Amino acid sequence: MTRTPALLLAALAAALALPAAAQSRGDWTLGIGAHNVAPKSDNGRLDATALGLGPLPPTEVGSSVRPTITAEYFVRDNLGIEVLASLPFQHDIDIRGVGRVGSAKHLPPTVSLQYHFANASRATPFLGVGLNYTTFFSEETTGPLAGTDLSLDASWGLAAHAGIDFAVGARSAIRLDARWIDIDADVEVNGVDVGTAEIDPLVYGAAWVVKF
Repeated sequence: MTRTPALLLAALAAALALPAAAQSRGDWTLGIGAHNVAPKSDNGRLDATALGLGPLPPTEVGSSVRPTITAEYFVRDNLGIEVLASLPFQHDIDIRGVGRVGSAKHLPPTVSLQYHFANASRATPFLGVGLNYTTFFSEETTGPLAGTDLSLDASWGLAAHAGIDFAVGARSAIRLDARWIDIDADVEVNGVDVGTAEIDPLVYGAAWVVKF
């Protein structure tokens, strides 16, 4: 995780510093917010030799912001299972030095096991680890690839999650959080395998969380 944000470190430090005691077994939370999926800066090199284009410069996948929703069920005090869903994210795809070559949409449902370090203060940090499934669709091409058929295969990967809930009432909080997700998608152009896009994004944002 080469670009771990300060938020992850802050959550961990707070978790170690604060006494625990917290969300109860059987509780549910619902979070509604917005998050930015920011792929890492270098998303790998594709080889289009079979298409007559030769090895390509590094691929760059753009960021995208969309509304998100989470639901979490506490299987034990402080320990919850969370599901993340969202509206489809859309990413522009560039080849460095060439420009825009396409775009694609994706959905990244993620299931995480999370521990909440509840305490007497209004700030509750948490840490989680889980599994992500990303499916791509509505791929389009432009520029040098205009008129070709672009396809990105679905991806399974691990995900890490950290954040802090700031209580604003007995049953609601404002959440600031960040995830790192391992997303590697095999890329095909006109049915020819041209390599793997290593997306591996940070997903960060804010949400309003309500406990039931």
